Amino acid sequence: MNNFCIKKYKSIIGLEVHLQLLTKSKFFSSELNNYTLKSNNNIDLFTLAYPGVLPNINKKAIEFAIKMGLICHSNITKKNFFDRKNYFYPDMAKGYQITQNKTPICRNGYISISDNENNQKKININRIQLEEDSGKLVHDVLSKKTLINFNRGGIPLVEIITDPIIQDSNEACLFLTEIRKIIRYLEICNDNMEEGALRCDVNISLMLKSEKIFGKKVEIKNINSIKNVKLAIEHETKRQFKILQKGKKIISETRHFNALKNITISQREKEGMSDYRYFMEPDLSPIVISSLWINAIKKKISSLPINFFNKFLKLYNLSYYNINIILNDKNIVLFFDKLCNLTFYYKSVINWIIGPIKLFLNKNRVSVENLPIQLKNLIILIELIELKKISFSFAYQNIYFYLLKNYEISLLCIIKKFNLIQENSNTKIIKLINILVKNYIDKIYEYCNGKKGIFGMLMGIMTKDKINKINLKKIGIFLKKKINIFNN
Repeated sequence: MNNFCIKKYKSIIGLEVHLQLLTKSKFFSSELNNYTLKSNNNIDLFTLAYPGVLPNINKKAIEFAIKMGLICHSNITKKNFFDRKNYFYPDMAKGYQITQNKTPICRNGYISISDNENNQKKININRIQLEEDSGKLVHDVLSKKTLINFNRGGIPLVEIITDPIIQDSNEACLFLTEIRKIIRYLEICNDNMEEGALRCDVNISLMLKSEKIFGKKVEIKNINSIKNVKLAIEHETKRQFKILQKGKKIISETRHFNALKNITISQREKEGMSDYRYFMEPDLSPIVISSLWINAIKKKISSLPINFFNKFLKLYNLSYYNINIILNDKNIVLFFDKLCNLTFYYKSVINWIIGPIKLFLNKNRVSVENLPIQLKNLIILIELIELKKISFSFAYQNIYFYLLKNYEISLLCIIKKFNLIQENSNTKIIKLINILVKNYIDKIYEYCNGKKGIFGMLMGIMTKDKINKINLKKIGIFLKKKINIFNN
């Protein structure tokens, strides 16, 4: 968007985030909560709207929603009713969706977002509500037919609806990233956006900065990645601006984001609340949530991203950047914290995790819990490097990979067997340098006469076949001192 647009207009953005809950069964029936099975092989009579089949509430779904609300500093609704949201769409066999309208399980609240400089902002949450998921339409390009997979139908969803307080695509992405962190730590959703476990609808409008009334809202449905949320917001902002610049009006509509073409496409005009003809679900009794139940759920909530963030910042003195890199993965955070209980070289530990360890995990597609190396061996290796007993390059290129292939072996046995401890004795290093100078005196004079590349060659000769045994830093210092004698 050009500078003129930025000066004249401001974006008003609200998000609707849908989370599929990790319950064992579906929301209102006992069918298995697993839509990855063969199409239409995990469906039940209630999802298919067979006459006379009644819904039953999944208590675990209620508990997960309360957990999310507590983390979002929301007020928990004590008496919950469910409603029917009526609309005709092929993937909803009943012709309505069971959801919450007048009594969302959580009201108000916020989630704090922060960038790498720890600039913070609260994103206000209007409501968190429970509902059932619909089936999935599958568009076959070759046959030009649309098929329906009802496996997803009836999976419990939590929908988080923000206030229209988000200003740009960056804030939207930070909010979604924070949501992903939270649900990973709470273990209530697998957060796989590509499979639809976490989906986002974006509501966006432009308004003149001189006005107080919001512009016409456009909704972009079912965006399946944080990157695409960013691209969709940026494209839609530009599209609306161009329309306003031509003196035309924005149509309040539902659009789809085409990730291949990086554009939004109109699907239908936006429905109003009255179009859904909400009314109370007659086959479900009210759900009463007691303070006792809420307190019991609170006790189940373990450490959260913000707790670890503060701990790593204050106790381990790490940078915002490094903390945010590992904070997305709960298992890596717990792994890092466990290592830090075994040593005080915290920065070296996080550098190993961000570097060699994550490289191995990504390459081999394994989680950190399955890293085939003993923690004590990893700590000894890090401490030997910090104490200048062995070089990082040799530790990484040789010992680290040897340990990954030989889980049971002791690192101390490896060091003893291969005589890997670096030589730190000043006397021995000076003796080796004197021998070098005697054998390569002509090269020393070439260096003194301006051929500075000779120094690297001399270092290479010194460390040849001994790179793991000699302290490179000391070699460099003493070699320069010796050469300076010839300069004088």
